[in-house]
Amino acid sequence: MKTVEYGVGLKNTIILLHGGGLSWWNYREAAKLLQGEYHIILPILDGHAGSDRPFTSIEENASEIISFIDEKLSGSVLLIGGLSLGGQILLEMLSRRKNLCAYALVESTAVIPSKLTNMLIAPAFGSCYGLIRNKGFSRLQFRSLHIKPDLFEEYYRDTRQIKKQDMIAFLKASTAYFLKDTFRESSAGIHVYVGEKETREILRSAETICRTRPSCKLHRMRGLRHGELSINHADEYANAVRQIVKGEDTNGIVDCERSFIRRGI
Repeated sequence: MKTVEYGVGLKNTIILLHGGGLSWWNYREAAKLLQGEYHIILPILDGHAGSDRPFTSIEENASEIISFIDEKLSGSVLLIGGLSLGGQILLEMLSRRKNLCAYALVESTAVIPSKLTNMLIAPAFGSCYGLIRNKGFSRLQFRSLHIKPDLFEEYYRDTRQIKKQDMIAFLKASTAYFLKDTFRESSAGIHVYVGEKETREILRSAETICRTRPSCKLHRMRGLRHGELSINHADEYANAVRQIVKGEDTNGIVDCERSFIRRGI
């Protein structure tokens, strides 16, 4: 497994797992903000640009990262965060090892399988996969993800490097993922972040996660879409990490919208 690291040598370790189709730069700005306080490890998920193995399954990727933690980090870390596909891998890790981390930050993560979407992925990507090499098409796709413009070149570079079989594999795995019963046994302090403007599937999934393990804390982010917290608003994400680790509670509503408007985002 390949990783990018910040704050090397610091005692407390945080691992952040990027979203599907993205890469470690998903968390680059947040890592820079936190590198004076924590050792930050950003793994490159299987099947993505720069990874050292193809994508097989969420479960296999989870096992790989757990093995890394066992071998390199004495079996546990302070906090693990994950967005979307990375969040699903995180939930799978928590389901397999109850004391893997002290805290977890699950962002914009689906746990309700969609059979129809899953069936359509292979034929849809089989016919249009070549378009991702078209910069104009890629720019349209990028805009639909609401990622800030200065990340486009990295997004375009890295999506072009994802093999068709890997893209189909992780998309199918993501749309088929469901929460395991053993998740409720995790000892981590789990925080679930979801944007107010997310799809109904993601909103329902956030509620499902917290219903399965009632001690989870659900944070609804006003004015945000899928993945915008970690990708577009690193300062708010870094502050969320600090608050979680310090045990500073919120009322469950994260009013990000005002600060975003102030900065002209």
